[in-house]
Amino acid sequence: MSDYRAPVKDMRFVQDELAGFRELSQFPDFVEATPDMADAILEEAARFSGEVLAPLNRVGDREGCKLGPDGVITPPGWKEAYKAFCDAGWNGIACPPDHAGHGQPDTLAVAVKEMIMSANLSFSLGPLLTTGAVEALLTCASDELKAIYLEKMVTGVWTGTMNLTEPQAGSDLALIRSRAEPQADGTYKVFGQKIFITYGDHDMTENIVHLVLARLPDAPAGVKGISMFLVPKFLVNADGSLGARNDAWCVSLEHKLGIHASPTCVMAFGDNGGAVGYLLGEANRGLEYMFIMMNEARLGVGLQGIALAERAYQQALGYARERKQGRDALTGEALVTLDKHPDIRRMLMLMKSRIEACRAMAYFTSGLLDRAHVIEDKEEKKRNLYLAEFMIPIVKGGGTEMSVEVTSLGIQIYGGMGFIEETGAAQHWRDSRITTIYEGTTGIQANDLIFRKLMRDGGATARYVFGEVAATAKALDASSRPELQAIGDRLGDALEAWATATEWLVTDMKNGLAGALTAAVPYLHLAVNVCGGWLMGRAALAAASYLDTGAGDQTFYRAKIATAHFYADQMLPLATSCGITVQAGGASLAALTDDML
Repeated sequence: MSDYRAPVKDMRFVQDELAGFRELSQFPDFVEATPDMADAILEEAARFSGEVLAPLNRVGDREGCKLGPDGVITPPGWKEAYKAFCDAGWNGIACPPDHAGHGQPDTLAVAVKEMIMSANLSFSLGPLLTTGAVEALLTCASDELKAIYLEKMVTGVWTGTMNLTEPQAGSDLALIRSRAEPQADGTYKVFGQKIFITYGDHDMTENIVHLVLARLPDAPAGVKGISMFLVPKFLVNADGSLGARNDAWCVSLEHKLGIHASPTCVMAFGDNGGAVGYLLGEANRGLEYMFIMMNEARLGVGLQGIALAERAYQQALGYARERKQGRDALTGEALVTLDKHPDIRRMLMLMKSRIEACRAMAYFTSGLLDRAHVIEDKEEKKRNLYLAEFMIPIVKGGGTEMSVEVTSLGIQIYGGMGFIEETGAAQHWRDSRITTIYEGTTGIQANDLIFRKLMRDGGATARYVFGEVAATAKALDASSRPELQAIGDRLGDALEAWATATEWLVTDMKNGLAGALTAAVPYLHLAVNVCGGWLMGRAALAAASYLDTGAGDQTFYRAKIATAHFYADQMLPLATSCGITVQAGGASLAALTDDML
């Protein structure tokens, strides 16, 4: 029951119909990103993820990582799989060709990443952090550091990490105590301890490049006094060869609920005289630079949620089609497979429709980032970038919260057998549980959506989204197909709830932040709900156009419409209740005293 087959057909549909992939090859940077190229890449990625990475998923969960005298030891098969991953070029698929990358658009790379995450989430975390570190170096590293480190990281010969969290400083990075002392040769000695460092140490590569947040001696207090430093595991000689071991060590591994094969390290810098580090960019701008990594990582973590949910759905569907139990309540047939029972079908469709809605949001956002990269018109570039940044907390918060619920449904479909580890259903839930926490909790995503994204342009981006949703609802209403009309009606009602809640939120914030802070997560859920319905509605319109012409896989297009219709009936009505919750604000919390908790 552990087989994974990448949903290539749905991925390609979303890329073309919702994310604008077809148009990208018109730009010089993506001239090779043709449909034929995409088909070939995704088919090979599907083969690699299914044949090489998926079989190791249970192995990694069972064996986990171990800390030995020479560092972290990954599970059996990990090193070989990583070498095959790098040899095939998957690590640098969307990285710049100037640094040995393949230069493919994010809209194509996002599907490859989803496959790898579905096949083996623990494995995928190393490359995810590395590509985030590459983005940070591209933005703020000196030419000298780029020349030394970038190609090695793009090709996967070396991996990268991000070191933010400290024992006393979780999400509140103003409390960071790690320090960096300038040296006469222009380097720095870095001292401090970091916790929860994904792939902080491992045995898959010869070097690891740590990006570390620390304070200079004269740094101002708070987040404005944080700088970012490149601290390699091994120092690099002038000729590019590896030199002495740096004073950066994994001192322990966390024992976790899930992602057992992803080493989560406690890192000690400078316990033996100081770790040699190199300042990245300007002093005291480290948090700004780290957020370059963070945005990449947040979009990636939202994708992790989608990937895990897809894996759980495939496994639950396979089990439901094989396991015979009970009588068909509608036909009276005895001993039918689970998928014939209406409640099981309801749960399977909740899984399927929510996955497809979140996949659409993630790929759509990747398309926006691609266009923001290649479009020359400044206003159009800004619009795409702002819209992408508006969507990132929606993708991260929505994809991960969905994953926890959908993987739990997978266990429910298994019944008692889902609670037994040997079936593998529980692993997906255990792995998913961290996704709503790391790279910013759901509450942090909600606050980001409201205070940074909604308010930074006076709500202009939100109003643009509202207009696009309204246009989709209108097109659905104008269809001759009753099921599309029904989707349009639901979408229109959901949009009204979102717009009304937004107006209330903007007005209430003028009176203080208590109401907005209480309403933030319900507002995020509302945004996820409506954005998912909007893109599912667009998908239904596209599928209907293919049905009208008789082109392509008619069964697939009928399923697309049916799934969108189910989402509209089961999920979009929740927008109204979310809107009511948002507008309730913080009044009930304000009445609480500490002894009432």
